[in-house]
Amino acid sequence: MTDTQAQSPAETVKADKSKGEEREMTALEETLDILRTVALAVGITLLVRFFLFQPFNIPSGSMKPTLLVGDFILVDKIDYGYSRASLIWPLTRAPMHGRLFEGAPERGEIVVFKNAADHNKDYIKRVIGMPGDTVQVISGVVHINGVRVQRELVEGELTCDRPSPAARLYRETMPDGPSYIVQECQGDRNLLDNTEPFTVPEGYYFLMGDNRDDSADSRTTMVGYQPLDGWDHRPSTPHFVPLDQIVGKATRVAFSVDGEKARIWEPWKWPSAIRYGRLLDSVE
Repeated sequence: MTDTQAQSPAETVKADKSKGEEREMTALEETLDILRTVALAVGITLLVRFFLFQPFNIPSGSMKPTLLVGDFILVDKIDYGYSRASLIWPLTRAPMHGRLFEGAPERGEIVVFKNAADHNKDYIKRVIGMPGDTVQVISGVVHINGVRVQRELVEGELTCDRPSPAARLYRETMPDGPSYIVQECQGDRNLLDNTEPFTVPEGYYFLMGDNRDDSADSRTTMVGYQPLDGWDHRPSTPHFVPLDQIVGKATRVAFSVDGEKARIWEPWKWPSAIRYGRLLDSVE
């Protein structure tokens, strides 16, 4: 049969069937390519979240003015090594103890940890007391091992929800160097501005929020960690955070949005709600 000769009906059906099979194979190959790409992307994302960096959203004001509600931060998991708390749900329930490639926080660093008494929710605070330290707050001023932490009044914008006339911003400088801004929204006479001296056990850390009058931290039972010698509901009972419950170190603000300026159902307002000046800011 020459090129100009017409095909028989049987040949036409066979040719159409062959073309249909080719199209099906092409569609299958394209689908498999898409699935492979998605699987690769998901795999890379999980690897990054497991072993390198994990994003977290700041839902409360306990770390104001350093971190604001609506900040999305990156938490470095490398420096401290890996524990069950470093994993993502449901692997946080795994029967794993201790840390792999163990590292430890340094004083002044901001860390994310799992609060076992609050359904393993993520909390974020600053490391104030190291294992073996004795920490005490006197009239709002932190003392470490009997040494008064330097506190200097500074100018700046308060981010208190309900500031009193005594509200102030301070720069706190630790004896070994770390320096950062804290705020006292009710002055230095709040419930947690005076504590007993607390000695931090080995393997534990004493954490505080930068928003000193609005932070559930190691000064109070609100954090929910049971003291080593039994449960006690007195406000002066310290609650130390074990190293194994620490997820990692907060390093950078990846994104920030003011939820009061734009709700999730108001996309036309989103551009004006982004805090552009905070994007990629280092967390200190």
